[in-house]
Amino acid sequence: MRVLLTGHQGYLGTVMAPVLAAAGHEVVGLDAGLFADCVLGPTPADPPGERIDLRDVTAEHVAGVDAVIHLAALSNDPLGSLAPELTYDINHHASVRLARLARDAGVRRFLYASTCSVYGASGGDDLVAEDAPLRPVTPYAESKVRVEDDLHALADGDFTPVFMRNATAFGYSPRLRADIVLNNLVGHALLSGEVLVLSDGTPWRPLVHAADIARAFTAALTAPREAVHDRAFNIGSEINNVTVAEIADQVAEAVAGAKVVITGENGADPRSYRVDFSRFRAAIPGFDCEWTVKQGALELADAYRKFDLTREDFERRFTRLAVLRAASDAGTVDDTLRWRR
Repeated sequence: MRVLLTGHQGYLGTVMAPVLAAAGHEVVGLDAGLFADCVLGPTPADPPGERIDLRDVTAEHVAGVDAVIHLAALSNDPLGSLAPELTYDINHHASVRLARLARDAGVRRFLYASTCSVYGASGGDDLVAEDAPLRPVTPYAESKVRVEDDLHALADGDFTPVFMRNATAFGYSPRLRADIVLNNLVGHALLSGEVLVLSDGTPWRPLVHAADIARAFTAALTAPREAVHDRAFNIGSEINNVTVAEIADQVAEAVAGAKVVITGENGADPRSYRVDFSRFRAAIPGFDCEWTVKQGALELADAYRKFDLTREDFERRFTRLAVLRAASDAGTVDDTLRWRR
């Protein structure tokens, strides 16, 4: 199968591309390249691809493609809050436009990287399934809800959108992100000796390793149409439904000598939800996530030590908001986050 992978030079795309190739697929990439240089360790071998802004994609980019895996986005809540209009322009409008181009070009399957943060303010201890009310509390999560709605309207007998609501990702990727919870806490623990939690530690977070996300998308790519057509799936494992305080404790176990410090200075986080992941396991018999939070913390600590992670890299090169601000200050991108010619 010829698969267009958007965001192939991002945190998840860099992990997913070789998994897809190992499954026998021909992978072609599409990425704006804003974070292509955010590499920790050896430079990854990318699939063939084009450096282009998602907003500039044309019909020729999806010609001859059997399926699209759409990861590319302004990803995470701080970025979305910094420039909400860009979040909707890129994450919502450009994503729907890509889907329309794909459908018109005869692409039969469109796997969309959504997020469990669409449940946002669900709260409580009950498990949240895919039919639960959506309560996004950030522009990032809201943009994901809007795309799901619009892709649902595009579904027909020849075009199968699938909504992959990923839990919060963790784990080592050659293109690292330090601004997601487990990756961040492990870095702080190694660099400062403290597992620093700015919330009160009580919110629930469902976590999932980047490699398990890659395996889930690869499985959904070839699943029977009737099992996945126009359906939403939570991607993760119930064992990794943990509170932020529990995540911090796991990090302290993985990084010897690190001390958990819960400041509570940011107050209670309204984003709190425990997630039911059984629908995807039912649709894809035999699939289950392989990584636990503890295993991920150990993997990250080993990678950070092996590749000599520095505080400057941790806070600048591997934090998405800092990378974009630096590019803007340097004049390499404009106010709309396009490369300056």
